[in-house]
Amino acid sequence: MSVEVPDASAFAAAFFGEAGGNQIFERFRGSLLYAPPLLRTEMANVAWKKTRREPNRHEEIRAGLETALATEVHYLEPDLPDVLDMALSFGISVYDASYLWVAQQAGATLVSYDERLRAAARAARIPVAPRGR
Repeated sequence: MSVEVPDASAFAAAFFGEAGGNQIFERFRGSLLYAPPLLRTEMANVAWKKTRREPNRHEEIRAGLETALATEVHYLEPDLPDVLDMALSFGISVYDASYLWVAQQAGATLVSYDERLRAAARAARIPVAPRGR
């Protein structure tokens, strides 16, 4: 079983029917998932943005959010001073560095569509899943 850390871009693709989402969803089905608790809030924010753009899809988007939040994910609270150091070292936000920290601690592969985060993971020697979109 693979151990993976999805960021919000990958989770959104899987649960909100975005391009490549079916492949990501299937990937998650056979994986042990870890993430910072921030993922839950980021998913709600993605749902908010999507609903504002397409209010007629509210029920569908809400259902996707509920499914995402019900998915088994092991949430690790990041060590924020360490996360700050990672963010500064790799030129990324503290939010993004939280995913790197969790991936490092869990010995996991990062799953993300965010190119800056993917580059930072590679620089930190954290495995990165193929983009697949």
